[in-house]
Amino acid sequence: MSHPIAPAPARRPASTGSVSETSAAGGATEDAQLARRRMYRRRRIAAATVVAVLLALILGGVVYVSSALGAEVPAASPEVIDPAPVSQPAQPLVLPGTGEFAVAAVGREGLLAASESQAPMAIASIAKVVTALTVLQAHPVAAGEQGPGIEYTDADVDIYWDMVAQNGSVAPVSPGTTLSLKQSLEAMLLPSGNNYAISIANWAFGSEAAYVDAARAWLAEHGLAETVIADASGLSLENVSTPADLVKLGELALQEPALAAIVGEQAVDLPGVGRVENSNKLLGTHGVDGIKTGTTDDAANLLFSADYLVGESTVTVVGVVLGQATHAELRAQVAALLDSVAPGFREVEALAAGAKLATYRTPWGETATATAADGASVVVWSDTPVDVAVTAEPVALADAGEEVGVATVTAGSQVIEIPIRLERSIEDPGAWWRLTNPGALGAAAQPAG
Repeated sequence: MSHPIAPAPARRPASTGSVSETSAAGGATEDAQLARRRMYRRRRIAAATVVAVLLALILGGVVYVSSALGAEVPAASPEVIDPAPVSQPAQPLVLPGTGEFAVAAVGREGLLAASESQAPMAIASIAKVVTALTVLQAHPVAAGEQGPGIEYTDADVDIYWDMVAQNGSVAPVSPGTTLSLKQSLEAMLLPSGNNYAISIANWAFGSEAAYVDAARAWLAEHGLAETVIADASGLSLENVSTPADLVKLGELALQEPALAAIVGEQAVDLPGVGRVENSNKLLGTHGVDGIKTGTTDDAANLLFSADYLVGESTVTVVGVVLGQATHAELRAQVAALLDSVAPGFREVEALAAGAKLATYRTPWGETATATAADGASVVVWSDTPVDVAVTAEPVALADAGEEVGVATVTAGSQVIEIPIRLERSIEDPGAWWRLTNPGALGAAAQPAG
């Protein structure tokens, strides 16, 4: 009997090592994979950092370029050129050796010359200037006009004879005659008619006493504190003033057009009166064109004005000489004084048009000059100094012709301001300079102070 053959047992796979050896190999593989993952992460972080830095640099560059190209450029400070002061020698004057005097120029502060004594003195018919100004304030007469009419009566004839009896100066008057206010003032001022002074005061204010009150109020209003008025004609020796006050009075007279025209007249023909001549015999000589004589028993006085052409300007001199023995001596004193005063006014070129007054040098190498936009000439008296002070502002970018400062010309009380303008433009330095000069741009952006 045959027996079945048993199957051979399966073969076990060959072992490669122990269990511990297998576990160690697995752990090594995991470590390697972890190391690789860490390495890749570090590489990604490094790459991201590089990209971030590059992006920051690129963005920063863009911002810097944008900022630099749009930033303000630094301003250039000016190098100012101050012209040297101009001076003239003092003008020698021929001054009256007797009496009192003062002389000034209209529009200029102070007196050009004056006597040491400025005591009040009798002014005689110079008081009629106050009469005229007080009346004209109450009854204005426009330049070229005649003003209201004044009818003269027997009462005015009586005033005429009363003045004759007192040895006062007069002008003829006829009852029933009507003269305009301007004509009446001519009869009062030119021949120094005392009677017309009283008649005009009576017409304007009702009485001579009322006129005196009005005249004193007028004097106070105009600051003539050293002048006293006692009547309309000046006949009273109580009509007194100082030379300095009388110079102010003369300037006020010239400001009144109707009066200024009258005192410059040599003679006029008046209806019912005839021809009257100006008692001021210096009129028309030595530049004299006004104002009023005044005569007492002891002295001859003259309040005068004179005009002189100096360059393209007219200088008006106002003065007074009081207390001379005769009118001949008075005229000689005034003529000598004026002839010495007139040459003392000089026209001085203080600043020439186009004169270089400031220079600008920019940090990027541009140079621009600022010059006087116009010239300036001043009329000065005697040794009055003429000074030019230049003020110029810092400039960044500017066009040619732009005003960058001012030149101030000062001569006594005269002040003239002349603009300073750039001769050429100060232009932008361009992109390259802006990009390569961050420090200069940063300084320009800093707030002042």
